[in-house]
Amino acid sequence: METREMAGLSSDRPDERRATECHADGRPGSGILIDRELSWLEFNQRVLEEAQDPTVPLLERVKFLAIFSSNLDEFFMIRVADLKRQLRPGDHLPGWADSQPGDASPAEILAAVAARVHQLVDEQHRCFLEEVQPLLAAEGVRIVRPKDVTPEQGAMLEDYFHRTVLPVVTPLAIDPSHPFPHIANRALCLVVSLRPAEASLLPSASVAIVHIPVQVLPRFIRLPAAPGVHSFMLLEDVIRMNLPRLYHGYEILSAHAIRVTRDADLPLRRREDDDLMTTIQESLRDRRMGTAVRLQYDPDLPADVLARLVDELELDPADLYAGEGFTDLAQLYSAVDLPRLKDRPLVPVSVAAFDQAPDVWTAIRHGDVLVHHPYHAFEAVTRFVQAAAEDPAVLAISMTLYRVSPTSPIARALTLAAEGGKEVAVLVELQARFDEEANIQWARALEEVGAHVVYGLVGYKTHCKACLVVRREGDVIRRYCHLATGNYNVRTGGVYSDLGLFTCRETFGEDLTELFNLLTGYTRPVQFHHLVVAPTGLREALVAKIRREADHARAGRPARLVAKLNSLVDPHLIEELAAASRAGVQVDLVVRGICCLRPGVPGLTDRIRAISIVDRFLEHARIFYFQNAGEEEFYLASADWMPRNLDHRMEAAFPVLAPVLRERLREILEVQLADTAKARVLLPDGRSTRVVAAGRPALRSQERLYELAASARWTA
Repeated sequence: METREMAGLSSDRPDERRATECHADGRPGSGILIDRELSWLEFNQRVLEEAQDPTVPLLERVKFLAIFSSNLDEFFMIRVADLKRQLRPGDHLPGWADSQPGDASPAEILAAVAARVHQLVDEQHRCFLEEVQPLLAAEGVRIVRPKDVTPEQGAMLEDYFHRTVLPVVTPLAIDPSHPFPHIANRALCLVVSLRPAEASLLPSASVAIVHIPVQVLPRFIRLPAAPGVHSFMLLEDVIRMNLPRLYHGYEILSAHAIRVTRDADLPLRRREDDDLMTTIQESLRDRRMGTAVRLQYDPDLPADVLARLVDELELDPADLYAGEGFTDLAQLYSAVDLPRLKDRPLVPVSVAAFDQAPDVWTAIRHGDVLVHHPYHAFEAVTRFVQAAAEDPAVLAISMTLYRVSPTSPIARALTLAAEGGKEVAVLVELQARFDEEANIQWARALEEVGAHVVYGLVGYKTHCKACLVVRREGDVIRRYCHLATGNYNVRTGGVYSDLGLFTCRETFGEDLTELFNLLTGYTRPVQFHHLVVAPTGLREALVAKIRREADHARAGRPARLVAKLNSLVDPHLIEELAAASRAGVQVDLVVRGICCLRPGVPGLTDRIRAISIVDRFLEHARIFYFQNAGEEEFYLASADWMPRNLDHRMEAAFPVLAPVLRERLREILEVQLADTAKARVLLPDGRSTRVVAAGRPALRSQERLYELAASARWTA
């Protein structure tokens, strides 16, 4: 998919294809590696467990059902699509660094994935239909079916359909003059069976498709209800009730909801002289036309209609998923304001260092500042960028933008800075999957006001998160830096758990200057003081530090390694961790998602413990701790331990130097490792089980981290 050559930065590392040694059904193999697709599905199982947990507030259970569905959508659009592509000769995208590893064939992996997904989806539907929905009804939150509509609700729905739905709904006939229509990716539709009510000149069409306009209308339509009752009807049911108004002269035999998921990876077929933005825009159009990889449908869809859909969409039996409503519940969670059915609010705390100083520059000069979102308000980051845009003493701003929200206050501040005559250089990553359109819009807006906009290095996504502000202070030019583990995105900053460091240490300023010179001008960097950058050196640095811990252990010195990650996939680093374990190093892993390392294998990974935490906030920070015989090191990073991050992306890891801030990171790691409420222990067979408290006090790490953010010292 991407060219891998870049002057001075090409890598001859093998890709991830050899990363696992397990059976396609997920049974343990002889080694220490676990299949990555099945490991991801076990992560989504942990998400589903939150929805199944009766101790979780009811509407939070609804939210986790929605997250489970959204996760599966992306899994099918990217991972399943890639596996299917490998079965079609000549159709697999070249250069995909994270394709399925291991000895199993794509067909075997697809079979194992389909079997596991069907199990999980069945659990999901049982959870909603048999547990959550009855509990919602008992709390006055009701999803009304057409047969249960009251006269008052019926009148409201008739008016709503006529005024709001009818102008935007699109019925599509299928007959010799109307071929089978294209059903867009993730589009919700009704497939309608009909016949002429009487002999006439009307076409004898038997099937029609009605697109449900959920892109422009809410799926959950609020109905009139008694005080204290929240009643909704699904938009497809509103349309189903009014089908006779769409098909005059026909008898409606049946109407059932369907939803198609398509291959949504971007096939960037780009010639060397092609403009990247134009290529991506063309690819976005291709995404909408991708090959179908899954069909969701109502269980009582007539067999002949299902057979026709399977034939038209070219699907296999394993691609078919029957289920009621498809459990798309995100809107319902937002529409119901019942605090007693949700987690207690954790209002983000302000950053004391910024509050106590006359401006952000004074605060940062006083000492490095560490922020932990969403416990600390993301406003600290937007305030830093906005202050830079407005301050006449600021000369230049350089920044990387990976995922940019359409209404980003940070991107807006950068446009104001450029309009004000400051030197503004922004690397906008156009290939941030599913955020390409917003990124393209901001790239154009920034270019229009005179900012220097670049799209990264050819063949390498830029995933590092960095901002450099150059400010004149009397006769001195001072550089202010922000480095982070997460995106410059206000929306995700409120729900993703990430860390950021503000500093004006000269050595960090020099490092960021070199980094941005590399990103914008291909200038080969001199030796960095602190940054460890992929793909030029992060892999090698991690290997060296893991081996150093092993050497310490063999010499009888203190040796411990803790890594907090989103995903652990890279086979080479997994082998290094196993070797360190055998040497006597205690290895603790906090891995939210995919973990291809098999912990606790006798004689191989005895000293490796791995846990995963799934809670109200998405664990997204990367923290690497090396005990180093007492000379401890703490690094934060934008990179997971995956081949794509280490070999095929621009990433940055950076140390936290101030002792008081290192203590904060130590607390974060130890609190998470002690979680007895939301942590699961990863087992050698790839499954996971909830942590057993075994007499320890109950500890929900995210709640405790919020308390620490409010009380601890976060400034050097």
